Amino acid sequence: MITRVFLKTKLITVAVLCVAATLAVAQPYPNKPVRMIAPYPPGGTSDVMARIVAQKLADAFGRQVIVDNRPGAAANIGHELAAKAAPDGYTLLLTSGAAMVTNQFLYKKLNWDPQNDFAPVSLVSAAGMVLVVHPSVPAQNVAQLIALAKARPDKLTFGSGGVGTTSHVTGEVFKAATGVKMTHVPYKGGVLAVTDLVGGQIDAVFSDMVPSVPQIQSGRLRALAVTSEQRSAVLPNVPTMPEAGLNHPFPAQWWGVLVPRGTPVAIINRINADIVQFMKLPDLQEKFTAMGVFTRYGTPEQMTETIRQGTVQMREIVKAAGIQPE
Repeated sequence: MITRVFLKTKLITVAVLCVAATLAVAQPYPNKPVRMIAPYPPGGTSDVMARIVAQKLADAFGRQVIVDNRPGAAANIGHELAAKAAPDGYTLLLTSGAAMVTNQFLYKKLNWDPQNDFAPVSLVSAAGMVLVVHPSVPAQNVAQLIALAKARPDKLTFGSGGVGTTSHVTGEVFKAATGVKMTHVPYKGGVLAVTDLVGGQIDAVFSDMVPSVPQIQSGRLRALAVTSEQRSAVLPNVPTMPEAGLNHPFPAQWWGVLVPRGTPVAIINRINADIVQFMKLPDLQEKFTAMGVFTRYGTPEQMTETIRQGTVQMREIVKAAGIQPE
């Protein structure tokens, strides 16, 4: 009799555990807060963009999406952290073309693999850089800056958000295309480079729009050209590089959302669908326009192709510019 009761109790326990496990699996995604890693310092374009996208995802999810800033090593620290996260949809990464495409050519060893550690979800934006100089620099346009740099080899300095960032590579491409010699000064983020430029510690920066536009509009910095194919709506009077007399390809700048490789396809498709939907909203488009960036969105396959094409292009650009991995 005791044995029968024991067996019956054990069967009931097993049945309850099975039902609980089934219910846990069946819970819709997401059922808890989601983390979005922003691998750049607060205040820059990537950080601001991550916060806008995170808020829109939170609205769509009905769950909190927490932005986790993990800057350093040209975004390698944040990417490594995301690559090692559980592939369950609760860790997202706001990546950039600089990190996903360029870093593999600038570092002899990465602790993460851009080809195999992540699954693309969707692009979210694209933009050009803006070449800004301190007002004390006696150059009113790109041609005058080139002439000044040639007259002062290695005397002019240009800052960047760090080795391997788009601002750094763009500066190296500019040097290679024009034959000038300028000294690179890397910082731990583009905001810091712009801050020192405003202070007069350096002469120029190929900057993201977010930290530089307010300084341009206030007259603290002078904008010479943008590297995008078209003028920026937020800086309509600033010419493109071809308009400024330099018809040369510059690195494409874009941002997108990734998840760790192995994340269920159903979750990836859910996040993608939400991104595609809210990227069309007028309020988001207005925010991005004010930042000087263009909205972009599409399928995971389209983002994969963007990464592939960018990798091919960047391999050629880095080689032509003579940039050596560190």
